Amino acid sequence: MASEHMTLHRVMIIGFLLLGVLARLVPHPWNATPVMAIALFGGTYLSKRWAILLPLLIIAISDLILGWHSTIAFTWGAFILTGMLAWWVRRQPSSSRILMGALAGSMLFFVITNFGVWITGELYPRTFAGLWTCYAAAIPFFRSSLLGDLVYTTVFFGSYALATRPRLAQPVRSLK
Repeated sequence: MASEHMTLHRVMIIGFLLLGVLARLVPHPWNATPVMAIALFGGTYLSKRWAILLPLLIIAISDLILGWHSTIAFTWGAFILTGMLAWWVRRQPSSSRILMGALAGSMLFFVITNFGVWITGELYPRTFAGLWTCYAAAIPFFRSSLLGDLVYTTVFFGSYALATRPRLAQPVRSLK
């Protein structure tokens, strides 16, 4: 039974890794990828280390292909914090905690990565007004990111809940 459990975890890790990398490489709405939901799910139902390692592996592999950028520290940092946020969800997984974790993960990503765009880039002056303009310009990206995070989180956690729920009906025995 323990071996079966470990095999299932390995399959989930490999599946999430492949899904996350592929989702970042194929055309998709801006920032609407499953990486944040994978970090949240991994930290809730896999071992705690996968809350950090899984999203970092996904973005490291895909960034190798897509190209490195000046906001890597901010992007990676946001996913690390989301994975750590999952440790809070893990203590008592519930619909409300999962929803709060997904919303907080989306907001963390928005705030941290756009701060990174402002501080490392040349698009906005390094003033409060420049920071505000940077955040305002990023709102359309936040909409698709939030929607993607909520959809992927619902699919992952909902599928897991359905797959692991106790069966209501017992198999019918044949009569001899």
